Amino acid sequence: MGAQWKQAGREAAAQKKGQVVGKLTREIMVAAKLGGPEVEMNARLAAAVEKAKKASVFKDTIERAIKKGAGLLDEKVDFETVVYEGFGPHKVPVIVECLTDNRNRTAPEIRRLFKDGQLGQPGSMAFFFDRLGVVEATHTDKTRDPESDAIEAGAQNVEALDAEEIPEGAIGTRFLSEVKDLSTVSAWLAKAGWKLSASEIRYVAKNPVELSDADKAQVTEFLNAIDDHDDVHRLYVAM
Repeated sequence: MGAQWKQAGREAAAQKKGQVVGKLTREIMVAAKLGGPEVEMNARLAAAVEKAKKASVFKDTIERAIKKGAGLLDEKVDFETVVYEGFGPHKVPVIVECLTDNRNRTAPEIRRLFKDGQLGQPGSMAFFFDRLGVVEATHTDKTRDPESDAIEAGAQNVEALDAEEIPEGAIGTRFLSEVKDLSTVSAWLAKAGWKLSASEIRYVAKNPVELSDADKAQVTEFLNAIDDHDDVHRLYVAM
């Protein structure tokens, strides 16, 4: 599936609110740093801002994160993306994408979270995933044909979004593209009236591992512990 793994109930839990806000504002800062502060011209930033609004992040917090990321404030944004790969319980391939200001702190902490020394070497999980551009979007015109729009936009494939991700009276689609086409696909869809909730490069599992309910619960417990780490930004699982 095109979506990264999502911790069950995380965004709805009050005690996780501060952590969720921190991760969302960090994504806004990185998006603004990479693509500039103009939301209309930066699809990744637009999607990050939309996600932050849905999580009830204060407007002032969003605006400050944009300015900080774009270098319009005295504070520097010094995050780098670091990727860790390995096997979770039952040999489920896992890729952990972190945004960190200190990889020497993050690396041993992530290693400890992996059970039985299952943290692999860089690139070791690449066989189990494709690296794709992913756009998640909704449209208020329910007669819209996502497959036709995907062809026009330059996307390679489409998937339906989960029902809880789609506002009432709308349709929702995940558009998959080559990495190099992500910006073009995002711009075309936005111009065609699609409301983007994500526009990013992701690892997409090729062949998800089939698990029993009991095994899946064990893997989920492991993933919860990983995702609770402050530096973890994205978590991709072949499950």
